[in-house]
Parts: sequence; structure tokens; C-alpha cells
Amino acid sequence: MGTWGTGDVDVTIDLVAGAHRIVVLTGAGISTESGIPDFRGPNGVWTKDPAAARLFTLQNYVADPDVRTRAWQTRRDHPAFTATPNSGHDALVALERTGRLLALITQNIDGLHQRAGSDPDKVIEIHGTVHEVECLRCADRTTMLSALDRVAAGESDPACLICGGILKSATISFGQALHERTLRRAVTAAAECDLFLAVGTSLTVHPAAGLVDLALEAGAPVVIINAEPTPYDEDATFVIRERIGAVLPALVGTAEPGGRTA
Repeated sequence: MGTWGTGDVDVTIDLVAGAHRIVVLTGAGISTESGIPDFRGPNGVWTKDPAAARLFTLQNYVADPDVRTRAWQTRRDHPAFTATPNSGHDALVALERTGRLLALITQNIDGLHQRAGSDPDKVIEIHGTVHEVECLRCADRTTMLSALDRVAAGESDPACLICGGILKSATISFGQALHERTLRRAVTAAAECDLFLAVGTSLTVHPAAGLVDLALEAGAPVVIINAEPTPYDEDATFVIRERIGAVLPALVGTAEPGGRTA
């Protein structure tokens, strides 16, 4: 394992420059630099309010109307609707434009990659998106904003307009299975890459963390950019602890003055 020392910077940049099938996995760390708090960090949502975790458990959400009411109030104030991409997101757009990005897999639900300019067809949202809602009965999808308009009009727990079923943000909650096709796309990409970048993710949540294993099995170098240690640090080619908004532009070669800052 390497660490981000002065002598390693050029080596890591060359590693990225020489890869042709790069897969990037992003987690909450890239979005915290845009003002979206993570869940488990020192200032995380669940750290400050442990009871909030109930909102993210499917069983509680389905069984308890009070949980759903609070969830809708939380969605109304979600920072994803006002946050803007940062220089880390921009760097990944620049990487995509070189034609060497195979896939951008994200655990984030905020849509900031697409807002920055990433091709939606390249972005694999394995934990879903907060910008849509889905009926748990008939699977009909509508926009989150249309559902929030109903909440603002007085509906504390809006039901599906098609079948009357429970509506939920189109995100993956604890106890809820990932969409099979989405997971299959991520698995295929990880197994075919020649470089795997894990950015701002603790690599403790599966199956996302298992994508690192697939990349390693394929012989791809793994570079981890994360503020805290991860279970895969010993297997990584390099581990970088610096700020994502500074590191990614350096790795991709877009660190010139004048770009967005985190």
C-alpha cells in the first residue's frame, strides 16, 4: 500500500493517466464538500440525531405513518435540492470527457454528478435518487418535487395517485434490496476496469464495498481517497487522505486556477 506523500503524487497521477477503463465509486465524502452532511461522520445526520436512522429503515417506514410523516418533512428540507457541485464533481466530468471513464458508480442520492455535467448514462446510482419518488405497491415513479408540492398543500403522507399505495423516495433504505439491473451494471463495470478509484466512501456498506474486491480480482490497481481509514486500505495501491476537491483535480489534471472550489 502506498500513501499520499510527495514522492507518490506523480506516480499516482501517472497511474490515472495511463488507465483506459476507469471506474469511480463515490460516497458521501465528495458531497460533504458541497454542504451535504454524511450519516456516520462527526457531524453526520445519525450522529447528531440517532433516532433519524428509523426514517431510513424500510420496515419502520412501511409500518409507521408517523415515520412517513417525519420522512416527508425531512425530504422537504433535504440539502440536495440547493447544493451545487464542487471541484471534485467537476474533475470527474473532465475525466469522462477524456473517454477513459467506464462508469461512475455512486452511493450518493443527491444527483450532484449529473448536475455537474456527468453523462446520466455513465452514472450508476446504486442507492437510488432523492429526486424521484416510487410507489412501493405498483412501482410507479414521479418527481420528488411533485410529491413535495402535495405535502406543502397539506398532505402529510401523500399516497400513490395510481393505486393508493405508499410513496417513498426512490432511494434504497435499510432492509430494501438494490435494483438488480443497477447492481449488475456496477458489478460488470468493476470487473472490467483497469483502475478503480474509491472516493469519499468508508467502504463498509455492502454490496458497494464488494466492488473493490471485484476490481482487485481483475488485477486493477485501487486508489482510495477518503478522510478516514477503510477496510481496504491495506489492499490499495495508494491511499490518499487529502481533501477530495483538491485531490481529484490534481489526479485528472484540471487543477488550474479559476475552477469551482468546494
